[in-house]
Amino acid sequence: MPERDDRPAERRRPAAPAWATVPTTSWERVVPQPREDVERTVPISPGVGPAPPVPRKAERPAPAVPPRPPARQILGPPGLPPLVLRPDLADALTAPTPPGGVPEQPVAGAPPAPAQELPPSDPEQILSNWTWSFDPDTLREVADDPERLREVREMLADRLDGQTNDAVRARLLSLRAVVSRILGDQQQALADGKLALAHAEATGELRRVAITQARLAHVLQWQGEYEEADRLFALANSTELPDRLRATMHQHAGRSAYDQGRYMEACNHFEKALELRKTEDPELIAQTELALDAVFRKVAAGGWGPYPRSREEILRIRKPPTPARDEQTGRWGFTDEDGETCIPARYADVQPFRDGVAWVQRPGYRSWELIDETGETLIRTRSGYTGVSSFSDGLAWVSRDENGSWIAVDKADKVTIATGFDDVRPFRRGMAAVRRDGRWGAVDGAGRVVVPLRYDSFATAMSDGRYIDGFSDEGLAVVELGGRKGVVDRTGQVIVEPVHPALVIHPVAFLVTDVAHRWGALDRHGRLIIRPSHPSRMAVTEEIDRLLTDARPML
Repeated sequence: MPERDDRPAERRRPAAPAWATVPTTSWERVVPQPREDVERTVPISPGVGPAPPVPRKAERPAPAVPPRPPARQILGPPGLPPLVLRPDLADALTAPTPPGGVPEQPVAGAPPAPAQELPPSDPEQILSNWTWSFDPDTLREVADDPERLREVREMLADRLDGQTNDAVRARLLSLRAVVSRILGDQQQALADGKLALAHAEATGELRRVAITQARLAHVLQWQGEYEEADRLFALANSTELPDRLRATMHQHAGRSAYDQGRYMEACNHFEKALELRKTEDPELIAQTELALDAVFRKVAAGGWGPYPRSREEILRIRKPPTPARDEQTGRWGFTDEDGETCIPARYADVQPFRDGVAWVQRPGYRSWELIDETGETLIRTRSGYTGVSSFSDGLAWVSRDENGSWIAVDKADKVTIATGFDDVRPFRRGMAAVRRDGRWGAVDGAGRVVVPLRYDSFATAMSDGRYIDGFSDEGLAVVELGGRKGVVDRTGQVIVEPVHPALVIHPVAFLVTDVAHRWGALDRHGRLIIRPSHPSRMAVTEEIDRLLTDARPML
């Protein structure tokens, strides 16, 4: 059934959001409390006790945050920064894993390991504990101690010397871009930000790429390059990231909209930031109040500004032609976003445009041909493809046999994977799930088998309710074997053995059940961090939210 475009032809511009009449108090300068970088701090509880309660805000400036227990570093995979954990949580992540992949339970009452503090000369630790203040009119950070910030920048430069690891270079360069931006050295900030993004993309790690994109976007915002800044903020804000990190990104995207006089759009971002923070966050609330005060002062002086843009508009995603049926001839064609015919109705059947192309079927033919958005034919009917799937990542699965035998071709009809598979799923970030002889695995765009064909199914459940045929943006997939579920990554490595009755990918953990259908959680190494004791998936998610330390990076 072809897709319909139900969007109204005109959008009425409201005078203001319905919730925007909430009164705000008079402005006071906000000095946020120290926070830790998400790239360096990801503590999670083993479920042995509740986290310390967050104090309620007593006055307008952000209240003092209770002191954290001494930190302990735990090394992760090569090239990734260490986890920094409270000592009472460390045992859950360092417990040895016996053969078979089932982690040992932490020993209740075991004495915590001695604290290991980061050296005071560590520039990243200095920045994570920095106390920032903001200008009430521009909503931008103020460099209260520029000389100290310059020293920190030099320390970051010293750390970069000799570094060849992409992950480390991405982190240090993007932090140096942050410092240079606040010091007013915008050209240096832009150069560091772009180079950091190149290194981050080389790692393929979703969270690292997202944080680096957001830091570069912030530099572009300060330089007035709003179109590209907003695009990067939107790209960075993946639903697969932790809510706390997404809240920070919405807050900064709102400041970019504020700079442009888009006050309704700014308020929408601030509201979304508060919505994502399900627990009270004194710092975020104080900063949002500061921002709303600034917005309402501007609105009182000059109105709300342009209507909010959609994500598609910000990302500059042009709407492709839409299938349209001619009622008189019964043939199919395509119309543009204004409803005008752009490809005449001359086809017996059509599929929607994907990746800039669409499959169409001429009257009297069983095979399909491929056209671009101008109607030009790219693959003709003589190729004999009676089964076709939509293009994704420049590739599509096609078949000349109604019983299967799927192969992959590009838009020039060049066969890239000649091995026939019984069933296939679309390519996603260079990988596709495939089935042969009843067993599922995964191949890359060149046809190399990355995940062996040994699993019963290959469907990835996400904590936001989505199901993905294959790999998530983070490069993880849920597989099933003998009725039990596990996790593999895009390199084919088994992260979690298929031993769990149910498994869902959460932004910072894997949610799993035991045979009694009780929910718990594993970390990204597959180690147990919350015992299966919760009655529902939502309950264990709330436990993670309570016990995570601040996961908002300094952008």
